[in-house]
Amino acid sequence: MLKKLSAEFFGTFWLVFGGCGSAVLAAAFPLLGIGFVGVSLAFGLTVVTMAYAVGHISGGHFNPAVTLGLFAGGRISAKDVILYIIVQVIGGIAAAAVLYLIASGQSGFNATESGFASNGYGEHSPGGFSLQSAIIIELVLTAFFLIVIFGATDKNAPTKFAPLAIGLALTLIHLISIPVTNTSVNPARSTAVAIFQGTWAIEQLWLFWLVPLIGGIIGGLVYRGLLQKNE
Repeated sequence: MLKKLSAEFFGTFWLVFGGCGSAVLAAAFPLLGIGFVGVSLAFGLTVVTMAYAVGHISGGHFNPAVTLGLFAGGRISAKDVILYIIVQVIGGIAAAAVLYLIASGQSGFNATESGFASNGYGEHSPGGFSLQSAIIIELVLTAFFLIVIFGATDKNAPTKFAPLAIGLALTLIHLISIPVTNTSVNPARSTAVAIFQGTWAIEQLWLFWLVPLIGGIIGGLVYRGLLQKNE
């Protein structure tokens, strides 16, 4: 279990540091900013790399919504769920702390004013999208993310390519939803940066826990009930 939890810690750390780090440090860099596409790729690449690196140890969740969805789909035991989620949140916060130390070395940096890659809706949505839009997109995308994860890791699938499918799915998810919510589908990622933003991101954090967790459960149940091949 210690090895599994360590893998989840490092995997979530890498996801938050790489994904949110690209948003905070590189997305709008003068003249050479990587933009939405670059940030989307960064999130996908963090999952691909750590799924290959430590996925064989812990299953490569790196996300409370994934853990809960895998539990709903019968892929993980109940006794592991809470421990996985706790470690994922800690790993995300640790990554955000390191990222904050780096970003604060730039003159004029202010996490509260910049948003620090936090998720939001309404006036804090990158595109000004409403609460309703945020709920729908986070629910749908998290559910489909779990369906991809279940399908790619099914014993009847070519599982050596699972990290690529999952990472590309996360890239696609970000390409779709960065303008709407700055893309969560991961409560640990949302929590990590919200702590350092410190104001509106914490007030809106409830959505980025509740909706992805529900979406994860829906995705797990849909795959288990409708798509999984019965023996």
